[in-house]
Amino acid sequence: MSQTSPPKTPPGDRIAKVIARAGLASRREAERLIEAGRVKVNGKVIDRAALNVTPKDKIEVDGRLLDAPEPPRLWLYHKPTGLVTTTRDEQGRETIFDALPEDLPRVMSVGRLDLNSEGLLLLTNDGGIKRKLELPSTGWVRKYKVRLKGRPKDETFAPLRKGLEIDGERFQPMQVTLDRQQGANAWITVAIREGKNREIRRAMEAVGLQVNRLIRLSYGPFQLGQLKAGEVLEIRPRVLRDQLGLEDEKAQAVPQKPNKVRRRRR
Repeated sequence: MSQTSPPKTPPGDRIAKVIARAGLASRREAERLIEAGRVKVNGKVIDRAALNVTPKDKIEVDGRLLDAPEPPRLWLYHKPTGLVTTTRDEQGRETIFDALPEDLPRVMSVGRLDLNSEGLLLLTNDGGIKRKLELPSTGWVRKYKVRLKGRPKDETFAPLRKGLEIDGERFQPMQVTLDRQQGANAWITVAIREGKNREIRRAMEAVGLQVNRLIRLSYGPFQLGQLKAGEVLEIRPRVLRDQLGLEDEKAQAVPQKPNKVRRRRR
């Protein structure tokens, strides 16, 4: 009895992945664009993301031809306080994209830092990299320096080290080190793996402490280092390739020297 061979996978890549690679949107955002009828392939509107395309296909988003994808790139950005990590803010507050250097290409943030938080924020032109870095399964440690109002003891943080539940949401165990007392404030170092919305602030409130300064020091292998507030530093291609497992030919197309620029004046 003859066996039916499985259907062959169509050539190319999924359309949402291609849009994300072009730096236009994340893969999830690209899927929403497709569902909204804002994407055309070879002149025809498509309504499903389960479609493979090749470089020969003509892709349009909102009537504009999709450019060939740029090589994937990643930047470190020292986010100052007072900026929101969104492309647009309903309250009219200044965003990080308003403050970024003008010579930076279109980028997306990897995760967020809230209005009053500062420190390391990763930026990328590639939706695939953004998704990969944000996936919980990646499990990269985010490390923070945190200033608290009060005089906590080391045992104060025991519930956080065990993991706790806040408003029905489970927080994974945190690494917490009490560094020093400075007047009415205490400095601690916190390491987490998930990065949920306002996770550290909410966790500290759960043990009776108030955060009055929060600085992200690192995201996985990427360090804030000596980067000054508002500055941007591009990751070297070899480092990006090694840390994220990118293909050699993609990484080689990126300039070999990091580009360090100051925040533009307003």
